[in-house]
Amino acid sequence: MDIDGEGEGEARQVQVRFVTKLQHPYKVQQTSISIPANLTRFRLSALVNNLLFTTNEDWTTEPFDFLIDGELVRMSLEEFLIAKGISAEKVLEIEYIKAVAPRKQETPSLHDDWVSAVDGSSDGYILTGCYDGFGRIWKAGGVCTHVLDGHSGPLTSVCNLMPKVDSIADQVVATGSKDRTLRLWKFGEEDPIDQPKKIRSVKILRGHTGAVQSIAAIPSSDMLCSGSWDCTINLWNTSTTDTNDSVSVKKRKKEGQDMEALSEGDAITTLVGHTQCISSVVWPQRETIYSGSWDHSIRRWDVETGKDSFNMSCGKAINSLSVGGESSALIAAGGSDPVLRVWDPRKPGTLSPIFQFSSHSSWISSCKWHDKSWYHLVSASFDGKVMLWDLRTAWPLAVIDTHGDKVLCADWWKGDSVISGGADSKLCISSGVPVL
Repeated sequence: MDIDGEGEGEARQVQVRFVTKLQHPYKVQQTSISIPANLTRFRLSALVNNLLFTTNEDWTTEPFDFLIDGELVRMSLEEFLIAKGISAEKVLEIEYIKAVAPRKQETPSLHDDWVSAVDGSSDGYILTGCYDGFGRIWKAGGVCTHVLDGHSGPLTSVCNLMPKVDSIADQVVATGSKDRTLRLWKFGEEDPIDQPKKIRSVKILRGHTGAVQSIAAIPSSDMLCSGSWDCTINLWNTSTTDTNDSVSVKKRKKEGQDMEALSEGDAITTLVGHTQCISSVVWPQRETIYSGSWDHSIRRWDVETGKDSFNMSCGKAINSLSVGGESSALIAAGGSDPVLRVWDPRKPGTLSPIFQFSSHSSWISSCKWHDKSWYHLVSASFDGKVMLWDLRTAWPLAVIDTHGDKVLCADWWKGDSVISGGADSKLCISSGVPVL
């Protein structure tokens, strides 16, 4: 079968076979066809859509990406084959996948100041932190259900916890602030949403002598860690019931009425080694914490011994750190230049990144792996853009340009949405991103 490209003239032809792991109705007939070698991925996508339409008149156009030998095609077929040294004399097998790009921009959620932190780990809500000193819970774009009121300084980090409670309606979240404290909050996910409900913290964690810059928790655990401008990492018990770490229990009064008791906790352990602000902490496994710092280092800590078992100098101040990818072992980091870097600490004897992505034009403020993909991650930058990445190509899959100022934070939500906050005081939600 021959497919002639419109206006291709004497373009070289190649024999190809389109294959996919996608299920019906995304499968085309696996027969070889002849196509112009100078087709790009956009015209390849149009071609596959035409083939699908011939067998299904109800087919709706879907953007596709293409893999040859496990690498995404980001140039014409002919250029790709020459660059990779692949022969065009045999039938070329091309795998097509759904293009990873947002299909919809949701209603922005407006705040009163910079949106400095987001957490999308719960499918039921989005947690944000703001420079106005409040945390907020959002059910969807523009729908705020709870306001977390208690900090005396800007929020710098937020974290969703997986509490061990009897009622599935009870959610516990944590916030970190420039006021040097962490606070724990409890709320009911099914509370009415006619107007935002203001709630008070149930526990304050004190011990840092500098602003808290980053917090992280182990899923389904009662432990939390925090990195601070005082160059230390503190470990905390997040139980909201009285425990040995609770040094005091105070009752507050409002309009003459006693309110719920507020407990205060001390750090259980302090990890010392960094020499400047600890800008990012990640706690992927009970025994291991990762940290990034403005002292240009990334460290891996053994929680039991309190010692760092891995100390890598990156040459740049680190702003954000994420652990994921293949076997949840790869380290992605962004910092004081426009380059997003990925390391594999399992490879001994080298500190060189295995991937470097350099499409941003300013410092990278945030990066995050997709928790169910070995290949995909998101980055945010002071250049005002959010970018989606796939390790199988050096070019961004998509550039999200919905913010009007610096982007300060980004995360995944529900597996198929990207959320971000910025200096434009907006939480933006880009949905319909088919990673899986």
